[in-house]
Amino acid sequence: MTSNMLKRFGDRVGYTEADLEQFRNDDPRVRLMEKIAAAAARYSIEAMIVQARHCNSGYKTGDRFVLDIDGNFISKLCPKRLCVYAVSQLAVPVALVNERLSEGLAPNEFHFMRHVRCLDVGVECSGYGGIMMKVSVISRDQEA
Repeated sequence: MTSNMLKRFGDRVGYTEADLEQFRNDDPRVRLMEKIAAAAARYSIEAMIVQARHCNSGYKTGDRFVLDIDGNFISKLCPKRLCVYAVSQLAVPVALVNERLSEGLAPNEFHFMRHVRCLDVGVECSGYGGIMMKVSVISRDQEA
């Protein structure tokens, strides 16, 4: 089974014919590929810093990270420095957005992990600082 979408995705990531044969007609991965491809031109994911205190990377309230719908950072729309302790916390919200899109649901209507914090616990708890980000799906025309 090779849908056009699966073939295009496979070409992009380097699937072999043997790899493509691993996908079934009813495979949820194919549904995800189809829905994400349709959404990619319309949406991006934004992680807006809504709280920042003593951040070692220099993030301030109002800074934002913008990712494509696949979860790739759009570097020209992000701070120059990427903190592993902050950006690692975006994995689950990005997966939630992708799951909602693959099911044909409104991408912004998730509530778990809408807000995430970096892993630094702050000075009060023997850490250094910290930030909190609000994750949302934005229209591509809101990116710039």
